[in-house]
Amino acid sequence: MARSATTMRADILDSALRLFAAHGFRGTSLQDIATDAGCSKASLLYHFTNKDAILTELLAPVGPEFAALEGRLAGLDGEEAARAAVTGLVDLSLRFRLQVKILLQDVDALICRPELPDVDGITERLTTALSGRSAAPQARVWAWMAMLGIILTSAGELALPEETLRAELTRGALRTLGLQTD
Repeated sequence: MARSATTMRADILDSALRLFAAHGFRGTSLQDIATDAGCSKASLLYHFTNKDAILTELLAPVGPEFAALEGRLAGLDGEEAARAAVTGLVDLSLRFRLQVKILLQDVDALICRPELPDVDGITERLTTALSGRSAAPQARVWAWMAMLGIILTSAGELALPEETLRAELTRGALRTLGLQTD
């Protein structure tokens, strides 16, 4: 039975996400994706004009989610801002684990892509929230450590249940920020 266009498109995206995460964006060919998705390269190209178009679609949900997190953090200060930033960043990093892994593997080629949100701006706003809006050097360093720890760990290959990973990422980031954990 032939797959519907919607199912084929979803299968292509699922294959691309897994393959980009496993082999990198540059290390994955269109033929690799087509083979994994169980379609011809011509069928793949019917749905996506090129590999960049696939990546664009895979990264598209990330920007609005970061914008929503920033909106939730905008009115918060101090420990409340730091805790909300940790929780939000852990949630996004786990929800988009494979996208994070793709970006980390090919960061030099992918970081300035127009479909990504302003990475430098987001990084600055997240570290500001993680530091509780403190300008103290210690708070800023700890904020960077917490942010990168969450991102790098979420993209790793830890064989842990998601609930355990979420709890430990949150606990570890709060400790890094010098905050009490529950």
